Amino acid sequence: MKRFYKLATATGDAAPFGTALDGRPVRTPARLPLAVPTRPLADAIAAEWNAQAAEILPLTMPLTGLSNAAIDHVAPNRERFAQGLARFAESELLSYRAEGPAPLVAHQAAQWDPLLAWVRNRYDAEFTVTAGILHQPQPPATLARIAAAYAALDAFRLAALDPVVTISGSAVIGLAVVEGRLDADAAWQAGQLDELWQAEKWGKDPLAEAGHAERQRNLAAAVRMLRLLA
Repeated sequence: MKRFYKLATATGDAAPFGTALDGRPVRTPARLPLAVPTRPLADAIAAEWNAQAAEILPLTMPLTGLSNAAIDHVAPNRERFAQGLARFAESELLSYRAEGPAPLVAHQAAQWDPLLAWVRNRYDAEFTVTAGILHQPQPPATLARIAAAYAALDAFRLAALDPVVTISGSAVIGLAVVEGRLDADAAWQAGQLDELWQAEKWGKDPLAEAGHAERQRNLAAAVRMLRLLA
């Protein structure tokens, strides 16, 4: 749609904080108030609206989109949504290692072993590591502890974690991001390790570059939202 307002502002003196366009409150697609838990996030959402030119382009407003999703889709189904993200632990990316070549095996160990050590110490969750692609069941106690960690998160953090977990394929990376153990770049490097290693060795695929860049932008926006919720 074409831009129909002059100024977007964050509103409210205490949580929840809203966004207004020329003084009129913004609502989600489900017609609920676009109300967020922190003033920094509300300010950033207002900045997205102010950055629009003659036409409003939703793809350039990721924080608005993630907040809409948190309110309209995640909040009414928070428990189920948390279970869906935690389920990635059943096929945890960090547990599946290459059988070769040796430099890739070493690179995976250097990047992923510290994250598995962190989740072991933080959540008492021990993942079983295997070489190859055959499914390796994880200990039920580990899956239960990861599920409990996701179940404890609010709707906004779960909405922001959705792209982090789905892009990386890792429940552990998601928890490491939400707790500040990884920043956006480190999460991207860990989650795309195999793809990045292949590109460095054999060169980038021009046809895949656009999708690659879009996924990286989506992950970075999600991590930024998590920081604005802190």
